[in-house]
Amino acid sequence: MTTWLPDLTGSGPLYQRLADSIETDIDRGVIDFGAKLPPQRDLAYDIGTTVGTVGRAYQLLRERGLVSGEVGRGTYVLAQHADGKKSDLHVRDVGMEGTRTVDVPRGKLRFDSTAAPDVGQGAIVADFLSRTAQDYPHEISSYTRDFPDRWHDAGARWLSRNAFAPTAEAIVPTLGTHAAVMAAIAALTTPGDYVAFEHLTYSQISRSAGLIGRRAALVASDEEGIDPDDFERVCAQKHPKMIFLMPTAKNPTLVTLSASRREAVARIAREYNVVLIEDDLYGHLTDDPTPLLAEYAPERTIVAAGLSKSVAAGLRGGWLACPPAYRHRIRVAHKMMTGGMPFLLAEVNSRLVLSGQAAEIRMRSIAEIQARIAIVRDTLAGFSFKSHDNVPFVWLTLPDPWLSGTFKNACLEHGVLIDDEDEFKAGRSEQVFHGVRFGISQPSHYSDVAEGVAVIRRLLDEGRAGYDSFT
Repeated sequence: MTTWLPDLTGSGPLYQRLADSIETDIDRGVIDFGAKLPPQRDLAYDIGTTVGTVGRAYQLLRERGLVSGEVGRGTYVLAQHADGKKSDLHVRDVGMEGTRTVDVPRGKLRFDSTAAPDVGQGAIVADFLSRTAQDYPHEISSYTRDFPDRWHDAGARWLSRNAFAPTAEAIVPTLGTHAAVMAAIAALTTPGDYVAFEHLTYSQISRSAGLIGRRAALVASDEEGIDPDDFERVCAQKHPKMIFLMPTAKNPTLVTLSASRREAVARIAREYNVVLIEDDLYGHLTDDPTPLLAEYAPERTIVAAGLSKSVAAGLRGGWLACPPAYRHRIRVAHKMMTGGMPFLLAEVNSRLVLSGQAAEIRMRSIAEIQARIAIVRDTLAGFSFKSHDNVPFVWLTLPDPWLSGTFKNACLEHGVLIDDEDEFKAGRSEQVFHGVRFGISQPSHYSDVAEGVAVIRRLLDEGRAGYDSFT
């Protein structure tokens, strides 16, 4: 690496051009897998820039999953796979992919999903699909270029909760809640910008944001949710452009933020010009009366939700409501990020909502979730966990001496897939929570729910003596 220098031609920020040049040379084989990149100070001198610029480029490469680095050791290009082929992500990096396996092991009970339970919605969806295909054959055979008013009306109806009632003009139809949030991030930030997250959250947003060059700034939380004082500290020190929050029934801890904390977060966001992204996906399953963040800061809050947890995850139905100034940019970003809305799904989703069928399925899903949560509460009585009558997952605090990853592996060995706490860490965090999350909506029958929770109970009762990682 002593004779290597990057090609910095092109436009854009220097740190981004430097990161792109290094990535290109890794792909071309100019820089070998396992090679140590030049020390930041040396490279800064060679190309005539600051150490901070080189450090920012190296950080961007880490977020892309291309390199790893530790203080005192340097920055290394991540190794290729044993078969000699380089994967799309160059390595299975927990910071990029999370802790779940790419291919789900067969023959295991799926307690690692919180999609809507099967309550017979397939027959209803099939009818809507058939009628849509008959009514709009031309639209199905072509690309979707115009969004009819009914799609926005459906989003306005679905996102309305408590006193929050967005107008149709504020709505952007999306391919699910995840796509809605990512479209907002892509539209309203640029590579290198910070997006703030709580240490534990729906971390696939932070990983996805990393793939497009955004950096994660972590904000502390306690048993009551995000700490407004720490949010203000992060705003003052790192100047994030956005913050992603799940104020109601947060995944994975089920914390619901109090009205006073929501008011404080809104005040701080306004003071530091931070856009608020409010993921209300699980909020729609609850009957929580706390005002949405959007009611405290409507001029800077984007609310996103969809059908995946209460109607049908396979429909990829979602919407966001945003201030009018953001709408066009977000809609364009969503098209660029996803390829655009398919007419068939958007039309079926809007018909489900406007007909009232989506709300009916949601009520049936809630009843099913309540019955399954009752099984959990009965089986795990005496242990520390958080649950909500209407929300399809449980946050279990592990007793000594269990570690989160070890308990997840023990459950896997006994035929149950759950998620450890690292799956929900939005970035490199030193905080340890000793918790796991498991969902109860995907097993087919109550007997499967009972069987899986019984495995969890048995492992808790037996302690580490009931699990040998070498077997």
